[in-house]
Amino acid sequence: MKQTRPKKASSSWKEQAAKRKDEQYVLRLYVTGQMPNSVHAIANIKAICEEHLKGRYDLQVVDIYQQPQLAKDEQILAAPTLIKKLPLPPRRLVGDLSKTERVLLGLDLGAKS
Repeated sequence: MKQTRPKKASSSWKEQAAKRKDEQYVLRLYVTGQMPNSVHAIANIKAICEEHLKGRYDLQVVDIYQQPQLAKDEQILAAPTLIKKLPLPPRRLVGDLSKTERVLLGLDLGAKS
């Protein structure tokens, strides 16, 4: 008879969140010039990153008026759009990023307690 090993229990969400505390985040924010939503999105994501990812994020802001090919390559249909490239899985968030809890969930950071 073949013996089977018990399956290892998957790690809890708390363990996964703890692992994320050391990960580097690569973010790209697509904006449309100095439009109000774009200005708000830039300010909001910078504040969120400084509070929750200080020292472990790379944020690139791309103006789709100045670099339309980058927006085309990423298939950006609306702006502002934030793309989380790393850590995986990639995510897209659209809007001015003013709802901090939603942004944190979208970045897999969960809500700060």
